[in-house]
Amino acid sequence: MTRRSGSADLPLHGGRVPRWLADRMTRLGALMAEAIVREYGRDEFLRRLAHPFWFQSFGAVMGMDWHSSGITTSVIGALKRGLAPLSNELGIHVCGGRGKHSRATPGELVAIGERVGFDGAALAGASRLVAKVDSAAVQDGFDLYLHGFVVTDDGQWVVVQQGMNGERRQARRYHWLSENLKSFVDDPHAAVDGPGQGRIVNLADHRAQASRLAQLELLGTLGPDGVAREFSRIEGRAAPEPPVDAPLQLGLLPHLVMPDHHDVRGSDVVTRRLHGALAAAAENGPRDFTGLLQVPGVGARTVRALAMVAEVVHGTPCRFSDPARFSLAHGGKDRHPFPVPTRVYDHTIGVLKSAVENARLGRDEQLSAIKRLDEQARRLERHARGPSVEQYIAEERLRSHEYGGRSVFGWEPPAAAPVGHKKAS
Repeated sequence: MTRRSGSADLPLHGGRVPRWLADRMTRLGALMAEAIVREYGRDEFLRRLAHPFWFQSFGAVMGMDWHSSGITTSVIGALKRGLAPLSNELGIHVCGGRGKHSRATPGELVAIGERVGFDGAALAGASRLVAKVDSAAVQDGFDLYLHGFVVTDDGQWVVVQQGMNGERRQARRYHWLSENLKSFVDDPHAAVDGPGQGRIVNLADHRAQASRLAQLELLGTLGPDGVAREFSRIEGRAAPEPPVDAPLQLGLLPHLVMPDHHDVRGSDVVTRRLHGALAAAAENGPRDFTGLLQVPGVGARTVRALAMVAEVVHGTPCRFSDPARFSLAHGGKDRHPFPVPTRVYDHTIGVLKSAVENARLGRDEQLSAIKRLDEQARRLERHARGPSVEQYIAEERLRSHEYGGRSVFGWEPPAAAPVGHKKAS
């Protein structure tokens, strides 16, 4: 995973995650996190949380609104609840959250440090400084309201925090990673997600070093009162506007653009990757899952969801350029791309839970089967064919009642199936 800075557009959405979905997100998120830690280690899990594209895909595969700012709050909350009982075993601790929970972060870090042995006071200071940099040194029009701090027993950490711009109904998410961090004020971000605002004040950019030094010199020469007088003198002078079509001075940065539209469209998904997952599920499902895992109710639809979960667990950074694709695993609480198929979701949790519990006992065959599903999908996507995104979604909506479809609007009623329609579980 890269430590380069980036940006993304996130529509600002309100509302709450219903209990029936929050509980499932907690269970699935914890199981996926444990699978990643067992396969790749704790540091790799932190790197993934620091990657804006992966983070968005992680939330989408868990049934959260695939494109909205709410993913940040719900993912941090699900991990905090789900990993707390596993903290002694995995050595991962999730602190902070939204609002008052964010302000409790320093105290949580000190308490955890006393228990496991790292310098909690120093990390509490890092938490405060991270928040200060993104609220004061980076003046981009977004007010911070969420701060999540994930730390391991050996003191490595990642911070995911988010600010909002109420007037524009937009949010910006910031990612920090302690790995190789040498300075809090010289390009410290792993990534920055949020809507482009044109030119912004970012004193944490390495290119702003001269400006930081000049500000210190100016303050030493004029003093605070002199700086205030000088600002008043030039305040009315309008700065020249850059050309309308001038490119943002951001360098080669990852830029995640999440659209305002709620529906998932073909343009939001890399179709060949979807077809690869569907083909791998069709070819590997009966052999690797119903025969191996022996989880009641597992059928073709559950294996399709597992193929997307497997990619989030095992995929490389370039695989997450289309986070919308992962919402096709378990839908979304707002009925987009389709209502959450709760029966499929529960079967996914059952399969992954069985695999992880066996791995704890030294039996890795089931986790290996899930990894093979992802490997097969990558091989098949070069030539696999399948339905369009719109056809896939239409089929899911048609069968939503059968899958236990549920959204914030309630349970899905039965739909009249066309003549000759075949059922699959």
